[in-house]
Amino acid sequence: MGTIGATLIRAGRRFLSSLPALFGVLVFTFLLMRVLPGDPAVFFASGPSAGKEEIEIVRKQLGLDRSLPEQLGIYLYDVGRGNLGRSMMTGQPVAKDLRQRLPASLELTLTALVIALIAAVPLGVLAALRPNSLLDHGVRLFCSLGVCVPTFVSGLLLIYVFYYLLGLAPDPTGRLDVFASVPPARTGFLMVDFLLAGDFEGWWAAARQLMLPAFTMALFVIAPLARITRASMLVSLGSDFVRTARSIGLSRWQIVVTYALRNAILPVITIAGIVFSTMLGANVLVEKVFSWPGVASYALDALLVSDYAPVQGFVLLMASIFVVVNLLVDVLYGIADPRATVA
Repeated sequence: MGTIGATLIRAGRRFLSSLPALFGVLVFTFLLMRVLPGDPAVFFASGPSAGKEEIEIVRKQLGLDRSLPEQLGIYLYDVGRGNLGRSMMTGQPVAKDLRQRLPASLELTLTALVIALIAAVPLGVLAALRPNSLLDHGVRLFCSLGVCVPTFVSGLLLIYVFYYLLGLAPDPTGRLDVFASVPPARTGFLMVDFLLAGDFEGWWAAARQLMLPAFTMALFVIAPLARITRASMLVSLGSDFVRTARSIGLSRWQIVVTYALRNAILPVITIAGIVFSTMLGANVLVEKVFSWPGVASYALDALLVSDYAPVQGFVLLMASIFVVVNLLVDVLYGIADPRATVA
């Protein structure tokens, strides 16, 4: 059996071993939502001024009149059937809401991660090639600033400069201008759907709308990616195989790219997977600043009104994506380095 096949089998075993963890996330989130302050029945029964009878009717509709073990059993049974419940905010099934909003979050997060990698890997390599130089200190200063500045602050600054002062960016209110036509929904990714529809003007409009929030998210994650690239490159450049490559007269470019970077990129792949999962669940501030209709802002709105089902569905979705991304990283790791194995 080939290396890729063996890696996939190990990844499948690891996925099966992660199912108990997902079950634990389900139970923990369910119990946590029940102990948080706030009564959804009061809120959705027209607020605190609602009468007792009206509140009891809503509580019965939500199933909150049952005992906690009964509620948990019903919830687990529904999840097993693919039913994540119904959102009281939107009146739609939670699975439908998440399915509609997830492409927006994925498009934003993937674009931000690509921008971050394009910037971070060269910065980390350059800093490692000239350690303790002015360039190295400059890269580390830039990384420190990127971590210290909160995303909502950098987002507002980018809006102020590029939208308000320079007028280069479009109105930061959502995925598309209110006057633009929406392409036929095929994938949910606006840029992909515009390309499939052959609407290049719409694609450019969606790309311009995406740039500011994507750069805002990228600024925050460039630092860990650049730092791990720099550290890995320093270790790789000081290894025996690089010294051997230098001794036989290989070019500097060949040594850096073919030998040093190829070995240094493995930890970067691991960190990129962790960063992606973190970005997807923690980009709520960016979504709020730019009115981006993603799953994180959807979950926050639900949490503020004690709408249990959307929050529980969001946490389960994030946990599932985290598992899948880690498995994908393991597969890529095994392909990049056949000596690596998935535990």
